[in-house]
Amino acid sequence: MSVLDQLRTRAAAEDFFALLEVPYDQAVLNVSRLHILKRMGQYLAQETFTPSDPEVDVKARCQAVLIRAYNDFTTSTPIEQRVFKVHQDAVKPKPAKKPAAFVPLSALTSPAPVNG
Repeated sequence: MSVLDQLRTRAAAEDFFALLEVPYDQAVLNVSRLHILKRMGQYLAQETFTPSDPEVDVKARCQAVLIRAYNDFTTSTPIEQRVFKVHQDAVKPKPAKKPAAFVPLSALTSPAPVNG
């Protein structure tokens, strides 16, 4: 089974690090695991792998991508990195609100009395 196929079967962040033989600090992983894996996926999407690539090269490239993603979160926080949409949206400029419609008091009339 290729390295890429093995990565597809992993679920826990620790499994990615173990498979690619990348050391990590458990404290960093506890805080940023989803962010690291998401960033790794973003970096891997920029890579081009072909079936003719030697497995040792594919593994080395995957290791480099994981190390790069991990290092992003050893020097800054998940909020600073803004990997997920919720963090990206938090800093987007808010659209200008239209002013509330103004109805002058003089424009209001009381309804006609109902005879009943």
